[in-house]
Amino acid sequence: MPALNTSQKYDSIIVGSGAGGLAAAICLARAGQKVLVLEQHDVPGGWCHSFYLNGHRFTPGVHYVGLLGEGEATNNLYRGLGIANDLVFFRMNPDAYEHVRIGEERFDFPSNFEELIDRLSVRFPKEKKRIHKYLNLIRLVSEELYSLPYIKGFWQKLTLPYRTRHFGKYGLFSVRRVINWHIKDPLLKNILNIQCGDHGVQPRKAAFVLHSALMYHYFQGGYYPMGGGGALIKAMTNALKSHGGEIKTSTAVQKILIEGTDKKKAVGVQLENGTQLFADRVISNADVGITYNELIGREHLSPKLIKKLNKTIYSCTSLMLFLTVDMDVRKAGLDSGNIWMMPNRDADEFYDEMLGADITQGDAFEGMFISCTTLKDPSSFDGKHHSIEAITFIDYKSFEKFKDEKAQRSQKYLDFKEKLTQKMINGLEKAVPGISEHIIHKDLGTPITNEYYINTTEGNVYGTEKSLKHIGPFAYKAKSEIENLYLCGASILSHGVAGASHSGVDTAALILGCHPDELKEPQEDQKIRIYEAEDASDYPEWMLKKMEMKKARMAAKSVKESV
Repeated sequence: MPALNTSQKYDSIIVGSGAGGLAAAICLARAGQKVLVLEQHDVPGGWCHSFYLNGHRFTPGVHYVGLLGEGEATNNLYRGLGIANDLVFFRMNPDAYEHVRIGEERFDFPSNFEELIDRLSVRFPKEKKRIHKYLNLIRLVSEELYSLPYIKGFWQKLTLPYRTRHFGKYGLFSVRRVINWHIKDPLLKNILNIQCGDHGVQPRKAAFVLHSALMYHYFQGGYYPMGGGGALIKAMTNALKSHGGEIKTSTAVQKILIEGTDKKKAVGVQLENGTQLFADRVISNADVGITYNELIGREHLSPKLIKKLNKTIYSCTSLMLFLTVDMDVRKAGLDSGNIWMMPNRDADEFYDEMLGADITQGDAFEGMFISCTTLKDPSSFDGKHHSIEAITFIDYKSFEKFKDEKAQRSQKYLDFKEKLTQKMINGLEKAVPGISEHIIHKDLGTPITNEYYINTTEGNVYGTEKSLKHIGPFAYKAKSEIENLYLCGASILSHGVAGASHSGVDTAALILGCHPDELKEPQEDQKIRIYEAEDASDYPEWMLKKMEMKKARMAAKSVKESV
């Protein structure tokens, strides 16, 4: 990697190479700015990066993406960024992109809004009218939310209260409050609220508007990138470099340089090795707590901002189990759809218990998100081994005693981790019976892992808590109170792969003085290739050849090992 030119002054330095930081970098570099992205990890991507364990790929933060159909928001975003031609996605099981397992009860989310209404209505006939009304409310609220940036001009703004009447009516209520007004059956409530896991908060905390937007995001199903999240990041870094932008990994920022006393201004960054780099502006794609408390320092912040930071609650943290198994997972009941698993009880009570309990108690985790990436991305299957990712949410307090762990982990930490690994496997066993007898490799990501690789406050997975107090007008702003300092990412606009990417574009638009849509205008020569994860009949020759070669290599390796 070429050495940094310390005498060079940049137009923009971006701290952190998550999807938001890279989206902002692409837009700014394309506009002619000299852009430098700095990443403390040895690979770019933040939560979207991929890594390998014994040759098998895992991605901790990309599990599915929505609105990828022609003309839909995420598709347009990738075409607008000029990365669509480098991306291939697999559409997850259209009949069941989400498998809901609540105790012994089962329900599958289809990739069609009307089919979802019909399927729920058949399952809960007494709730038929209420199901129709509630899901259409979610659709209307989401459409009004998406329309807000396009309401311009005096007469349109004059009719704003009418145009956004559903959004306005329910904007300050929680999911629990609104669903209780519409739905009576407790099991149905749990099914409709299961995707609160994508926020990491209880239904009573999750904002109804945000949850509506999330459900709307997946009404037409979920998609998974070929090559995992790393392929998405590779496409973004290639686009950045094609526009003359630079990215440096293994380059941690120690602090953001601030000048002035009354009117403070960001002028660059200082790296951990003491090197100083200067720029007209700095954009932080780092966690907001890390950005303000550590990279800037509270001595440079106003009392108002310090008060906000003191009141900020961060999202929960997680345990992530990464497994390689040598079993026929399809025969065991898995496919390309995700599995959401929880006991058949009140979701709020269960979340409270899950996030507040002593995690060493009990022999299995009852609430889990389970994903088989080798079924979501069939091109990654070697004919023998499958990759499984299983996640459960926990409170950071369980790991607070290990917050000073170094790269060389203590034996006490390793023993604790091993105990939790077994508890995760026991929970997974309930969803995939017999899997524990087929584990070839296992590893567990903990809140300490999140802190070490992603550098988030208390290992949080979604930035600030996605409750009413931390979203919309109460979220952190893209333009900070410090001149020439901007932010983007999960705590600014929205979380998730698409949400963070849109945030990066919005921040770039703010800097360039244009509307975000100008930066996301779909390019005619850009097109995402999409194939069915459950049906290989339409796979192109190059993909089939790649899959055959992967399986042939594994077969040859197996023969060699057996000799």
